[in-house]
Amino acid sequence: MAANNEDAANYLAADEQFEDEAYDSPSPTTSTSYATSIQSYIREGVEENGRKYPSYGRNLYGLPIDEEEQERNEVQHTKFKLIIGDRLHLAPVRQLPSNILDLGTGSGIWAIEAADKYESAIVTGVDIAPVQPTWIPANCRFEVLDIEDNWMFAENSFDYIHARELIMAIRDWDRLIKQAYDHLRPGAYLELGATYPTPTSDDGSLRPDMYLKEVERLFFEMAEAMNASLHAPTLWKEKMERAGFVDVRQNIFKVPPGIWPKDKKLKEIGAFENFSLVHGLDAYLLRGYTTILGGNPDELKFIIAQTKKELRNPRMHSYIY
Repeated sequence: MAANNEDAANYLAADEQFEDEAYDSPSPTTSTSYATSIQSYIREGVEENGRKYPSYGRNLYGLPIDEEEQERNEVQHTKFKLIIGDRLHLAPVRQLPSNILDLGTGSGIWAIEAADKYESAIVTGVDIAPVQPTWIPANCRFEVLDIEDNWMFAENSFDYIHARELIMAIRDWDRLIKQAYDHLRPGAYLELGATYPTPTSDDGSLRPDMYLKEVERLFFEMAEAMNASLHAPTLWKEKMERAGFVDVRQNIFKVPPGIWPKDKKLKEIGAFENFSLVHGLDAYLLRGYTTILGGNPDELKFIIAQTKKELRNPRMHSYIY
């Protein structure tokens, strides 16, 4: 995701009061029902290793789409809002917008909240998996669309396009960004947000030999094998400018995976990030490790268990961007 570069350069101070205490993460709420005439094979997905994955899309998608993942996505949504000051977006949206597009909408929670906020707009959320709820605002709609294909919307028709956390989903970012450019009205904004999963620490408490660094290595290896590089967010600014966008701004935040920081806001963000990681390691890694890298699921379970232990240790002062 993205706040300012000055903040990213600051050393994160640990709250020593919590270094010997256990802590709990917030519990999510969720809404995960869907009724439509979509063909059953798209609606039902495919099952691998006890998780459900999308059956639709031109390329293999690395993350599951089951109820467990949608619950985690809703926690992620709260975390991302906190990171950017309890807002839905950073980019300006013109007064009384008429059309807003949410790419890779997932559970649909961002689109639903945007529809509530912008009552003048039709907010369309698109995804390869129809997992969104049916009880939604009248000005919100969901469509099944692979955003790596040609978009079927009219060009110059959207007042704002939003995309967040398209991890292991996009192979050709230049094409995606150009399609967004072509479908925006003049003066409208595209906003992209993502995690750059390269954990580090300012005080050396995250060592190179720890399991969290092994998870990072595996995650990048499987993403590269899928041709869906996790380095993409570091290139977005350049790609946007090459597509024709102006007023391109990049904002970077430090996000801790726990409540070790002294800063109250970072502590709250860290609680949500901890929940997301503890409940998401399986989601991030299982399909890529077994299907793409040919790894043993039992070996992965051991790596995940050890990583969760590290994430529960308040003496490990790691963070990501």
